[in-house]
Amino acid sequence: MRALGIILAGGKNERLKELTYQRALAAMPIAGSYRAVDFSLSNMTNSGISKVAVVTQYNSRPLVEHLSSSKWWDFGRKHGGLFVFTPYITHDNSMWYRGTADAIYQNLEYLKNSHEPYAIIASGDGICKIDYNQVLSYHVDKRADITIICKRVENEDLSRFGVVQIDEENRITDLEEKPISPMGNLVSTGIYVIRRRLLIELLEEIIKEERYDLVTDVIIRYRKQKKIYAYIHEGYWKSIASMEGYYKANVDFLDRELRDYFFRAEPTIMSKVEDEPPAKFNYGAKVKNSLSASGCIINGEVESSVLFRKVFIGRNTIIKNSIILNSTYIGDNCVIENCIIDSRSNIQSGAVFKGEKDDIQVIVNRDPFF
Repeated sequence: MRALGIILAGGKNERLKELTYQRALAAMPIAGSYRAVDFSLSNMTNSGISKVAVVTQYNSRPLVEHLSSSKWWDFGRKHGGLFVFTPYITHDNSMWYRGTADAIYQNLEYLKNSHEPYAIIASGDGICKIDYNQVLSYHVDKRADITIICKRVENEDLSRFGVVQIDEENRITDLEEKPISPMGNLVSTGIYVIRRRLLIELLEEIIKEERYDLVTDVIIRYRKQKKIYAYIHEGYWKSIASMEGYYKANVDFLDRELRDYFFRAEPTIMSKVEDEPPAKFNYGAKVKNSLSASGCIINGEVESSVLFRKVFIGRNTIIKNSIILNSTYIGDNCVIENCIIDSRSNIQSGAVFKGEKDDIQVIVNRDPFF
């Protein structure tokens, strides 16, 4: 494909509270066996993009460990490959990334040393399945300077997004970043297509003026000077950058049609494979409308929940409408409803945690010896 990829995965997220205290947002577990960044990486490789950079900063270690081998996403090529960029101190620069534009600018050699005519920039927290070949063809046909993949959303808090206004030809006339009173429901997914040389020029221009944000200082600032178009994505898309969005994204995968769309219909979403046994359901276990990842051992009742890798559920324990992250131990006679339990938590026998459907409770109870 005539494009290189950039995945922005370095931002600090406060909306997921304890869940992102020790991991980057792009490293958040999704759908039992995946990470959020897997969707962005798979979309790149499935579209024929052979050269991708992941730019990370905040709590980068879990993400870097996940990306330690590029073979899982088929980036182990002689030409191209997977690059992971973190901030580093040089003689001329000792600053962390000051914004999304600055994150790309501090790795500008990646763009300058490449030969692909286009760049596709994606966020690491979007759950979707997109063929970038179609988006690039649209971009070329429109003779656009920048194309933004957009999605019409329903029943969402629009103040979390960039809300886009377009004309009859889908040219973007305005973009409000996190508006209090949004005009419309067409939002930016944070995925952009732009000519590589134009991106270099714009970055060099705004950094001179000490501007560092890709949305505010490039998209919004140049929306009247540059031809910026919206590509309307009709398929599934969900941002996990809020507690509500993260919970809903995982619960959505209880729908069999959605699971088949992502993980069985070609091309599929790929992830790092762990060498673990299949889930084990002991005598007396009852599981209904739930996902159970590899390594799980279940003795109690699980309903409408997502269990990630190596989760242990004790006897007479009831789990409903909850998300249990990796390597969590839950003892006997527990009741857990409308909760998210973080990785490596140790829930003692007899514990009761009940959240509300519109107020999910987050439980972090790590045992250093577990």
